[in-house]
Amino acid sequence: MHPAAPITALLRRLLHVGASLCLVIALVMGVGVRGAAAARDTDSYDGNIFALYAGNGSLVPPRSTLKQALEDHRPVVLAFYLDDSRDSKTFAPALSELQRTWGRGAELIYLTTDNLQNRGDQGVSDPAHYWKGTIPQVVVIDAAGKVVFDAAGQVNVDAIDAALAKATGTKAAEGIGGTTSRSFNEYNSEIVPAG
Repeated sequence: MHPAAPITALLRRLLHVGASLCLVIALVMGVGVRGAAAARDTDSYDGNIFALYAGNGSLVPPRSTLKQALEDHRPVVLAFYLDDSRDSKTFAPALSELQRTWGRGAELIYLTTDNLQNRGDQGVSDPAHYWKGTIPQVVVIDAAGKVVFDAAGQVNVDAIDAALAKATGTKAAEGIGGTTSRSFNEYNSEIVPAG
């Protein structure tokens, strides 16, 4: 027998025991781990509502500020929401649909109201000027800076489309006159033609 054989056997056994112990620890720790609990119908914070419930995390942060959009005479969709609001979560697919249909024709500025609360109005280039304290709220501003649409709650995408058509002077986006929201799993939904 080689003189190192007993030491090698001992090391193998220790390695086997150590690997088994690590596996047992990992299993015990894994028992206490809970799965993700995102829910569209609660006022819980689950993360970015556009990524979770509309499949479109590219909507926030906005490409530009309200001040820049107004200075450039671009029509604006200003939407106010909260990530921990069931109403905002439900409305997220509608706002995502606006990016698909109007992303090139209007500036989409979607803002959480956290930074606007208890803050004074600093003029027409300040989003707080338009926010009425409700969520969700959608404001459409034309290229001249005039508000052409202001509504709160679960606003129909077709109504926003009509306001954007007026604000841009272009034909309404595809789907005007009948869209509906369709859930394709427990978290996400999409806007589709009605019927």
